[in-house]
Amino acid sequence: MKISSKHTPSLLIVLTNILASSAFTAQNSKLPTFKNQISIPRTRCILPAVADGEGQPPKLTQQEEDDLQWDFFLKHHARGKWRGTWISYDYMGDIVDSTVASVNLQHDREQNTVTHSHDVVIGETTSDCETCFDSSNVRTFPVANYAQGNLARSRCASIAMACGPTLMRSQAMNTELILSFGDGRVRVVYQHAPVWEKGVEPGSGPPQGLKLFRTMVSRETLEDGPPTFESESENKPARGSPKFFRPVPPFLWHKKWAGTSWTWGPENGDRGWQIQELDEVDAWHGRPTGDDNNVWSMRLPGGILLQCPRVITSGRGQLCRLAWLPEDEGEVGTEADGDPAKLLRVEASVIALEPVIDEENDTMRFKPPSLGSLRCDVLQKFGELENVSILEKLKNMGEMDSKDDGNILPGDDEIGYFDSDTEGGGVGGLSP
Repeated sequence: MKISSKHTPSLLIVLTNILASSAFTAQNSKLPTFKNQISIPRTRCILPAVADGEGQPPKLTQQEEDDLQWDFFLKHHARGKWRGTWISYDYMGDIVDSTVASVNLQHDREQNTVTHSHDVVIGETTSDCETCFDSSNVRTFPVANYAQGNLARSRCASIAMACGPTLMRSQAMNTELILSFGDGRVRVVYQHAPVWEKGVEPGSGPPQGLKLFRTMVSRETLEDGPPTFESESENKPARGSPKFFRPVPPFLWHKKWAGTSWTWGPENGDRGWQIQELDEVDAWHGRPTGDDNNVWSMRLPGGILLQCPRVITSGRGQLCRLAWLPEDEGEVGTEADGDPAKLLRVEASVIALEPVIDEENDTMRFKPPSLGSLRCDVLQKFGELENVSILEKLKNMGEMDSKDDGNILPGDDEIGYFDSDTEGGGVGGLSP
């Protein structure tokens, strides 16, 4: 199907508004379709545009891409103060730090710019009397200013956003992934530090890899304070916003899922897709320990799954992932009865340690780390898996050995499920 070029701008605006919505799911079946362009199982492209000579939608122009990125950023992220508790874990999955803070993304509508800052609680005084209030010492740290066409090292994909990878002064590398849902979001920062092979003196030459040493996770809301089990018990989140502190049995990950996917790559740019049914090979959220022994993973209360490479080596794209079950099926007998469960996923390919040889001076340096690709899936449950025993599958994965039969209960310590074949860590001292 071809669409006349005179209709392209208006169609792009319409699709931008549709794709930017968190309700953009598999129900958008009336949108025009195109031949598959990437290896997402049972998918079809749903971004209408003028077809090129091969019948494929062309890559968006730079202006169209800037408009789309800015719209995603304003709709899902630059919405005010995201308050949460920044919890840092070491390589073994133990908590090493916890800080109450907020990520402030304030949109100036007149200037059409966004100011990014962090409010961090560095001290708190508790009152002894019932009629007095507790006080906190809050410090504000400016981060950046954004404008249309200038999101620095951040890139949006529907409701998701990736920031980085960014090289810090300490030579550690940060990769930040964010998933937004209603008035809440989950933010994770993976931190990798230089490592050398056994027997090689650290610092004696270029590092052989970047090893994960710390992970920061923050559950954030636009409410007056960070989400807690107590606050959610007193004020139950409305439908369409996440309930972070709830039991999520592992079998809830293993369902039939359908919805939409947003992808970006340097060659094809931004693409919107419809997933009619997610195939098992693409259901990485159902394999909590990852697909190979270089995957570090941890599962946290509230249906949060983290996956990233243990070690990033030279010249190879490595996947950092975040999956989240923000909402269960609607309760029977309520207005939400029949509303399906939701699954959100984001994955970013990180490229680092690409060597650049200076033959003239006989030296070598590394290119700055870069984002190789980005994908966000917005899925909803539409059925149960057939001809498969979920209980047997979970037992084979070793997930049904605990006394809680795989439930991660609210109120438990924040130490979640993690997979670690080797002892690690040893590098610390950085804040998220």
